[in-house]
Amino acid sequence: MRRVIGTVLVVGSLLVPAAGAQMSQPGVDAAAKAAHKAVIPYSPGKHIYPAIDAAQGDVAAALKQARKEHKRVILDFGADWCGDCQVLDIYFHQSPNEEIVDKHFIEVKVNIGRMDANLDLAHKYGVPVHGVPALAVLRPDGSVVVSQDKEFSDMRYMQSSSLTTFLNKWKR
Repeated sequence: MRRVIGTVLVVGSLLVPAAGAQMSQPGVDAAAKAAHKAVIPYSPGKHIYPAIDAAQGDVAAALKQARKEHKRVILDFGADWCGDCQVLDIYFHQSPNEEIVDKHFIEVKVNIGRMDANLDLAHKYGVPVHGVPALAVLRPDGSVVVSQDKEFSDMRYMQSSSLTTFLNKWKR
């Protein structure tokens, strides 16, 4: 069974471009966004990220568990108000992503509040947090394998397979 350390997601006041503005996500065209938008069932405001003050302890617990289980830690920086974070959470729980995470990662959701909380953790792990969700993958010793901040910031317009590709690339 999958164990998520900390359950806090950022959704609500999502940074969305003005009407008619083009999203900057490479490979995601306007027609694909329009078609995909209607398909993703997410509930803005759904509580999926833990309390802001849980992050330090959650990361420490995940690293300890990762050392014991020989897994990597995946940090998901986001907030409950973020629609793209909500979609990423849905994708994390779809097959084959859920199975990949269960086998290779310990997931930690880090609540960034209104882009004003846990920024010390984001910077520690090389995540600039210019947009959410933002992910970092850590080795069990806490060293960074990869960090990113904009790859999934248009998640609501992306396919679950985008996350699958990321997970497979960084699982070992």
